[in-house]
Amino acid sequence: MLAGFLTGTMLALSVPTSAQPAPAPVSAPAATPAKPPRLLVVISVDQFSADVFAAHRASWTGGLARLTQGAVFPKGYQSHAATETCPGHSTILTGNRPGHTGIVANDWIDQSVARADKTVYCSEDPAQPGSSSRDYVASVQFLRVPTLGDYMKTANPASKVVSVAGKDRAAIMMGGRKLDQIWWWGADGFTSYKGTAVTPLVQRVNAGVKMLIDQDRPAMDIPDQCRAVDRPVQVTPTVSVGAGHFARKAGDIRAFRASPEYDAAVLALGASLLEDQKLGRGDATDLLILGLSATDYIGHSFGTRGAEMCLQMDSLDRELGAFFDRLDAAGIDYMVALTADHGGQDLPERQREQAASDAARVQPSLYPKAVSAALAAKTGLTGDLILGTGPFGDVYVNRSLTPAQQAQVLKEARAFYLAHPQVETVFTRAELAAAPEPSGPPESWSLLTMAKASFDPQRSGDLVVLLKPRVTPIADGGAGYVATHGSPWDYDRRVPMLFWRKDMVHMEQPLGVETVDILPTLAAQIGLALPATGIDGKCLDLDATAASSCPAR
Repeated sequence: MLAGFLTGTMLALSVPTSAQPAPAPVSAPAATPAKPPRLLVVISVDQFSADVFAAHRASWTGGLARLTQGAVFPKGYQSHAATETCPGHSTILTGNRPGHTGIVANDWIDQSVARADKTVYCSEDPAQPGSSSRDYVASVQFLRVPTLGDYMKTANPASKVVSVAGKDRAAIMMGGRKLDQIWWWGADGFTSYKGTAVTPLVQRVNAGVKMLIDQDRPAMDIPDQCRAVDRPVQVTPTVSVGAGHFARKAGDIRAFRASPEYDAAVLALGASLLEDQKLGRGDATDLLILGLSATDYIGHSFGTRGAEMCLQMDSLDRELGAFFDRLDAAGIDYMVALTADHGGQDLPERQREQAASDAARVQPSLYPKAVSAALAAKTGLTGDLILGTGPFGDVYVNRSLTPAQQAQVLKEARAFYLAHPQVETVFTRAELAAAPEPSGPPESWSLLTMAKASFDPQRSGDLVVLLKPRVTPIADGGAGYVATHGSPWDYDRRVPMLFWRKDMVHMEQPLGVETVDILPTLAAQIGLALPATGIDGKCLDLDATAASSCPAR
C-alpha cells in the first residue's frame, strides 16, 4: 500500500524516534480549555470542495474522521469569484478577501513591468533579471496584508512559524513574511527562497522522496467504498481517465504529484520539522502550516468524482491519522484547522454521463487571442487588443492603444462577451470599483458582490468575465488537465472548515461561513489581539455550550 509509506518508513529515516504511547482519545465532552494550545496546525487541502467532503465523509476512519468530531462547518466559502489557488490561500490566514490581500488570481497582467512577459505570477518578483511568469524567483511581495504567523511573531517573537506545502504559492500565501522555515516542492525536491540553503534534514527527506519516485509504482488496490465509481471515462477519442489508479513509471514526477504520495511527502517533511524545531514544546504557541496539493493535481488530471479522487480521500484520511498520532504520542497540546483554497467540478464528460446534460467545455472563441481577432475585425485595429490569461476572469485592454481606441475596444469587448452563449455576465472596472464591499451571508451574495471580493483596483482587469454554470474553462480535455475550477459557482466556492482539539465538544453549523473567519477564530483560541480594523473575517464561536470562545464585542 502507498498510504502510510512516507509517514512510516521515511519518517523513521528523517526524524529521531521515541517511545510511542497510545494515541489520546479522539474527543470527550468538555468545556473550552482554559489554556491556549501550544501548537496550531493549519492544513489546506487544495481543491477539497464541500461536495468531495460530503461524498466521502461517511467512509473515513482516520485523521479526517477525527476532525469531523470537532467543530464542523461543512458550508465554508471561499467567497470571492476568482476561485483559484493563490487567491484562496491568501484568505486562509490573513482574514482578508483577495480584493484586500491583493492576490486577484494565480496570474494577472501587468503592462508596466519591464520584461516582455507581461503576465505576473502571484508569488514571484518580476524585477528579477531574466525572469518570466513561468521561470521566476519566488517572493511574497505581492501579498498586501499580514498573516496569522506575522501577528504571532510580532506579539511574541518566541513563537515559531513553519510553512510546508506542495506548491510555493500555498506555503507563501499562508506563511507570510515572519517565518522560521518555509519549504515547498520545487522541480525535484523541497526548496525555499532564493539563497536559502537546503538543510541536512530537508536533504534527507528529499533523498527519501527521490527513492520513492525512482521506483515503478503499481496501481493501488480499490477499497470497497470506491468500487461504485471505478470506471473509465472517455474524454477525447484518444484520451480517457479513470483506469490507471496511480500506477506510475519510475522517474515520473508529474504522476507523483498527482497521487497520494505527494501529500505524504509534505506530511513527512512537516513531521520532521515538527521534531527538529521542537514545535509545541515552548512557552509560546507555535504555528505549523501544511499545504497539501495532491487533491488539486488529482482533480485536474482525473476529475473529482472518479476512483482516483476516492483513493486520494481514503489515503489522505489515513495519512492525516498517522500524522495526528505522532502529535498525540509526543504529548503536544495542539489544535487543528483544516480547509481548502477552493473547490472544483468534475470533468464535463462524466457529468454528462451522470445527468448533467448541460455540462460543457469552453469554446475556443473565448480565449484572448480569438477575442482579439474578433475585435480587430470589428474595429479595424490590429494586434493583441485585449490581454488575459485564459477564457474567463480578468481581461485587460492593451495600454499601447490610444485612449480613444482603448475606449472603443472596451465597449466592443464587453458587447462581445455579453453576446457569447457561454458567458453569464461581464463587469467593468468602473462597476466593480463603485460596488459596495461584501457583507451578509456569503451564500446569498450576488455575482457582483463575489467579483467585488476579488477586485483590486491596481491589479484587476478592465473587464471581469464570468462563465455560465457547468462550463469547464478548458477547451481541449486531451491537453493534460481534464477538469478545473475558478468560477463563482458553489461547486468552486464551497469548502469545508474543520476545527479540532482534544476534548473539544462536537458541534456542526450548516450555515455559510467564510475562510477569512479562520484567522480571527484561531487568534481567539490563543488569546492573540488583532487590529480593530482591516480584517474582513469574524471570529467563529467554537464552544458548543452557552459560553463563547470569541472575545466580547
